[in-house]
Order: sequence, then structure tokens, then C-alpha cells
Amino acid sequence: MSLETHKWRAYWVGVSIAAVTILDMTKVNTALPALETALGATSTELQIIVAGYVLTFGLALVPAGRIGDQRSRKLLFLIGLIVYTGMSMIAGFAGDATTLLIARLLQGVGAGIQMPQVLGTVQELFQGKERGKAFGLFGATVGLATAFGPGLGGLAIALGGPVDGWRWIFWMNLPLGLLLILGVILFIPSAKGKPRETLSLDPIGIALFATTVIALMWPFLFTTGSEADDPARWWLLVVFAVGLAAFIWWESRYARTGRAPLVPLSLFRKRSFRNGLMVGTLYFAGLPPMFLLITIFMQQGLGMTALIAGLITTGFALSSAYASWWAGARIHTIGAKLIVTGMIVVLGIMVAMAAAATFLPHAWLPAIVAGLLFIGGIGGGLVVSANQTLLLEDVAVREGGLAGSVAQLGQRIGNAIGTAVALSIYYATLSREATSVPAEQVPFDALRLGLVAVALLIALALIVAVVDLRGRGNADDLISRASE
Repeated sequence: MSLETHKWRAYWVGVSIAAVTILDMTKVNTALPALETALGATSTELQIIVAGYVLTFGLALVPAGRIGDQRSRKLLFLIGLIVYTGMSMIAGFAGDATTLLIARLLQGVGAGIQMPQVLGTVQELFQGKERGKAFGLFGATVGLATAFGPGLGGLAIALGGPVDGWRWIFWMNLPLGLLLILGVILFIPSAKGKPRETLSLDPIGIALFATTVIALMWPFLFTTGSEADDPARWWLLVVFAVGLAAFIWWESRYARTGRAPLVPLSLFRKRSFRNGLMVGTLYFAGLPPMFLLITIFMQQGLGMTALIAGLITTGFALSSAYASWWAGARIHTIGAKLIVTGMIVVLGIMVAMAAAATFLPHAWLPAIVAGLLFIGGIGGGLVVSANQTLLLEDVAVREGGLAGSVAQLGQRIGNAIGTAVALSIYYATLSREATSVPAEQVPFDALRLGLVAVALLIALALIVAVVDLRGRGNADDLISRASE
């Protein structure tokens, strides 16, 4: 087997792992009504089943990225897949909500261990224009996984039945996980010949990092818009501010001793990384919550099944996949203009959907949303693949896994904040208008206001992208940097 063939096989194993990991962030959303019926799960337990995966995923990302850069990515791939697949099996057999909840938290840890290794492996295997192509295909796969998740979850419930269909959402990970473990063993390069650094886990940095991330994500992850939300949770943002200051101080001090900190602060002095991180965080604060709003609305507002509601997003997945591939092949000639163009398209379809929910006949909305999502997928594909490539363009290969994990963490934090904002507005609207507006109109108002909120987040991402574009200069500068 040629080196080129082996490289691309390793790539597709890694990208497949990323796809399976991302699928579990969206396909479980469609199972919440079934879990409430089958296991008697409370609203709090349901929230943790969804949000807990995102939280533990985020917590594991940066330490796993650092260890992967310093040691064997192959070993961490295997550890992450074994944990992820094992916990998926336990989740599928869960007889009560508590067991499912614990399995879901540990499943997130496994996902967080393996995800940074994907981006780090791409950094190691590809350079220059070929890296743009690789990240374009990566973006296409992530786009497909994000948008197909709800439909896949709805299909599992439809095939398995209303009582046990949710179990198949987790059981499908077992054959996929075993195949991916075999793929890692056969095709992922080992660490043999890799310069061996002194393993630096920075335990105090990890503790401060965990405290800071939990304090930031917790109040947003547990915001549902219902009266049961505890207002005291917002005090955790004070803990976040203190923890962040302490983390920055400690990491600076730790680096001055000559040891490798958990997160080298020098990463944030790289303009491309810093701007790409902000764009990605804000973009993922707006896009996944849009899918969640649409899925909930189609079921509650229009009475659709979980399967049909999930399939509404299929058009976005298909057009996003093509656009990601197309952009990946052209990133080194068009540059950051791809991100700005894509963001304008996504923002436009969000505004159009909000307008349609306000002014057009209700019966037209499913077809209009499906069509707009197909158009929006073109913009989404441009954003994801181009931003992923440009974000890492100035990052050294030895820090690729860590930088990628920080970017992924930003996306998870953005997702948590955006979901909290969108759901709070959606459910608050349902509650506020319950007695003052005709019942058939209330879900449409909730969808419109929720879409406006996530559109504002995308607008902020667009502003950052425009500022970054103006600071980059012309595409020739990008080409010269890529060829160095």
C-alpha cells in the first residue's frame, strides 16, 4: 500500500470517528419525549442527558488534545472509542433514567478524548493545499452528521417503536464503534519515530480549567425557559470570571518555569487562530440551536412525527457537504471571503424563515423551511471548512491537537449558550402567550422570536469574519503563507 493511500485511509477513519461523535449531539434530541414516557425521566434528568454529554465532552477536549500532541494519538483514539462504545451499549440497556444519565456523561468523556485526535491527525498528515482539501471534506462530513442526526434519531424511534425505539439510538453506536476500533488499529499511524516530549499534565491547570469551563457552561446548559430554572445558577458566572483569571495567571507562571502548560497562551497571540476561534464559537452558538428550534416546532407546532421533523433538515446536510468539499479545494485562492459569503447566506435564510413564520400561511412553512435550509447548507459548508483550515494555518503541527481541541471547546460553549438563549425565548413565548394569543399562532411566534435570537448570534460571527477579512489583506498573502 502506498504512503498516499495509507494517509487517506487514516484520514477517513479519523473523520468517521468525528462524524459518529457529532451525530450523538443531535440524534438524542428527538428521543426526549420517548425517554420521558419509557423511563419516567424528569425534565431535569432529560436536560442532563442532553446537556451532560456536551459538558463532559468539553471538559475532556483540551487535556486529551495536549496528551495526544505529546504522546500517541492512536492510543487515545482507542481509549476514547472503547469508552464511547461501551457507554453507548450501557445507555441502550438502561432500565432507569439515572443509569442512562451516568452512561451519557461517560460517553461524553469518550467523545472528548477522541475528537482532538482527529484534527491533530489531519494537521500531521497534510500540508498546504492538500490540508485545505482535507478540512473541506472534514467540514462536509461534520455538516452531514449535524443535520442528519435528528432524522437518524427519528428513524430509530420509528423502527424500534415508541417504547424501545430510543434504545436503538445508542445501540447503533456498537457496530460503528467496533468497526472504527479496527480501523484505528489498521490505519492510524503509531507514535513510533515521533519526538518524545516530557509528559506534562499540569494538574493545577487542569483543575482550574475544569472549574472555569463548568462555571461558564452550567448556567446555560440548565436554562430551559421554564419557571423551574433556578436564578441562583447565574452566580456561577462570577466563579467563571475568577477561575479564568486564575487560570491565565497560572498558565503564564507555569510556562515561565520551562514546562508545557495545559493551554499555551501564545496560541491566542496568533491572529488567525484567535479570530477563527471567535467565528467558530459564535457560529455554533447560532446554527445547532436553529436545528433544535425547527425540530421542536415541527413536532409541537405542526404535529409532525420525530422522523419527519428530523428529515426536514436533510437538504441542509446535502448542500453543506457539497459546499464544504468545494470550498476546501479553493480556500488557498479565495481565502476568508468564503467565510464571509457563507455567513451572509446563513444569516439570510434565518431571517427569511422568521419572516415566513410571521407573514405566510402556516401550511406553507414546512416546504419553505426545507427549501431555505437547502440554500443555507451552501453557506454553512463554506463557513465550516474554510474557518477550520484558516484557524489552524499558523499553528505548529506539534500543537495541532491542542489547538483543535480549544476550537472544539469554543464550539461546545457556543452551542450551550446559543441553545439556552433559543430555548429560553421559545418556551417563554409559549408560556407568555398561552392565554393571550390564539393557540395555533403561539408556536409560530415562539419559532420566529427564537430564530431572530440565533440570527443575532450569526450576525456577530459575521462582524468578526468581516474584521478578520479586512485584516488579512488579499488572497495572494494567503497563498504565499501557505507555500512557506
